Amino acid sequence: MGESMSKRLKLQLGGEAEMEERAFANPYPDYQPQGAVAAPSAADTHRDRALQPLAEEESLPFGADGKVNAQFSKRIQAKIKDLLQQMEEGLKTADPHDCSAYTGWTGIALLYLQLYRVTKNQSHLQRSLDYVKRILRNLNGRRITFLCGDAGPLAVGAVVYHKLKNDSESKECVAKLLQLQRTVISTDAELPDELLYGRAGYLYALLYLNTEIGPDTVPQSVIKEVIDAIIESGKNFSKEERKTDRCPLLYQWHRKQYVGAAHGVAGIYYMLMQPIANVDQETLAELVKPSIDYVRHKKFRSGNYPSSLSNETDRLVHWCHGAPGVIHMLMQAYKTFKEDKYLKDAMDCSDVIWQRGLLRKGYGICHGTAGNGYSFLSLYNLTQDRKYLYRACKFAEWCLEYGAHGCRIPDRPYSLFEESVARNYRSKWDLKVAARLLHEQQASCATCRWYLKLQHPSRDICK
Repeated sequence: MGESMSKRLKLQLGGEAEMEERAFANPYPDYQPQGAVAAPSAADTHRDRALQPLAEEESLPFGADGKVNAQFSKRIQAKIKDLLQQMEEGLKTADPHDCSAYTGWTGIALLYLQLYRVTKNQSHLQRSLDYVKRILRNLNGRRITFLCGDAGPLAVGAVVYHKLKNDSESKECVAKLLQLQRTVISTDAELPDELLYGRAGYLYALLYLNTEIGPDTVPQSVIKEVIDAIIESGKNFSKEERKTDRCPLLYQWHRKQYVGAAHGVAGIYYMLMQPIANVDQETLAELVKPSIDYVRHKKFRSGNYPSSLSNETDRLVHWCHGAPGVIHMLMQAYKTFKEDKYLKDAMDCSDVIWQRGLLRKGYGICHGTAGNGYSFLSLYNLTQDRKYLYRACKFAEWCLEYGAHGCRIPDRPYSLFEESVARNYRSKWDLKVAARLLHEQQASCATCRWYLKLQHPSRDICK
C-alpha cells in the first residue's frame, strides 16, 4: 500500500516537474462572467494562492459583440507592423531552397495573402505574388503535401493568381497539383496517410482550392479517389493490427501509431469529416466515428492525449502532439455526429491547453503558444462562449510580449509554423481561424496571423 502511494506521488511530482520544464505557469486569471469572482490563474492554482477578484473591464479585451476593443486592436496592429519588419529582415538569411508552407517561403506567401484578406491592401497581395513567383521556380517534386511538399506552393499560387484575375497562371498551378494525384493514390507508393507528409496533406490542398477558388476547381472524382486511398490504407492497417472491431481506420507513421494532428489519426479523421470532402454517411458512421471513439478512450485523466497509442506519458501539449491538435478532431466530430460527448471532450482539451499551453518552445503554430491559442478561437466559434474568446485573447497577449519570456529560439524563427510568421498569422486571427491552416513557419509569421484572427474571431479560415 505504502509503496503504491509512493509510486503515485513520484509520478505526480514528476508530472509537475515535466510541466514546469515544458510550459510556463499560466499567469492569467481565467474568465468569469460579469458579476462573478474571477477564477485564479493556473499559476495561482498551482501555488495554492488566494483568489484575487478581477474587474471585468480590466480582464476583457473585447465587447459584448465579441469584437476586440480599440485599445487591444491597436496593440495588435502595432505588433504586426513590428513583426513584419523583423521577419523581412530575418528572411534575408533564410534558406532560399525551402519552399514549404511549414518552414519556408510558401508560409510567407500565405501570411501576406492573409494580410490582404484582412486589410484589403493590394500591396499585400502583390507581396504574396512576389513570394509565389519565387517559390514556383524552385519546386523539388519530392513531397506532395500542402504543408511540406509541392502541393502547398501550387495551391497557394493558384489562389493568389486567381485573386489577381490571372486565370491562365492559376489553372496551370491547379493542373500541376493534380498531376501529383497519381503518386498519392498508388498502392505501390511508400506514402503515409498523415497530414504533414501523407495523403491527408494532399487532400487538404485539394479542399483548399475548392474552398478558395470554387467548388468545381478540383473535380469531386479526384477528391474521392484520394479519400478512397486513405480509407483503404486505414482499413488494411487496422486489419494487420487486429483492431478492425475497435478501430476500423488505423494509421502509422514511422512504425508508430501517432494520435496528434501532424502525424497522427486526429489530423486524418479531421480531414475525412470535412463537409466539402463529401465522404458518404455510411463511411463516417461505420468507420470514422468508432475510430474516433477508440482514440477518445486513450485520454489521460488530465484531459490531454498521448502522442501515440502506446505512449502512457502525459507530456506534450502541442498542436502536433496532444490536446491542441486532437481538439479540432473532437469539434469536427461534434459538428458531424451531433453528440455532446465530443464537445465535452473538446472543452476538457481546452482546459488542458489553458493550464499547460504557454510553451517554453516558443510562439509557433506546430509546437508553440500561437498554435495552442487557435484552439480557443475554434471553440469560441463553435459555442459562442466568451470564455474561449477571452482565453484566445490572453494567449495573444502573451505573444504580444514576444521575446520577453525567455522561450527557446526555433531553428527557423521567421517561418509560419515555427515562429514569427505564425504569430503574425495568428494576429490576423481576427479575420480567420487559422487553426485549420496547420502550418509551422517562423514565429513572426505565425504570431502575426494569430493577431489578425483575433479581430474577427467568428470568421472561418476556410471561407
